[in-house]
Amino acid sequence: MKKIKKIKIKINGKFSMINENLSLSAFLKQLEIPLKKVAIELNQEIIDKNKINKIKLKKNDKIEIVHFIGGG
Repeated sequence: MKKIKKIKIKINGKFSMINENLSLSAFLKQLEIPLKKVAIELNQEIIDKNKINKIKLKKNDKIEIVHFIGGG
């Protein structure tokens, strides 16, 4: 059986170990992040949500997830 390699990324300031070749969309699904209510930044660049399926996470990537909060 092939061993799955792990890579280290940083999400909202905390380090996390994830499976190599994981897509950004699969990672967000694992975290149960509601895409309609967040903005996603990868390595200081805002990500177009239409492209998250095509993005593979790499070692040392930095992800920031910002939740929209209503108020008034």
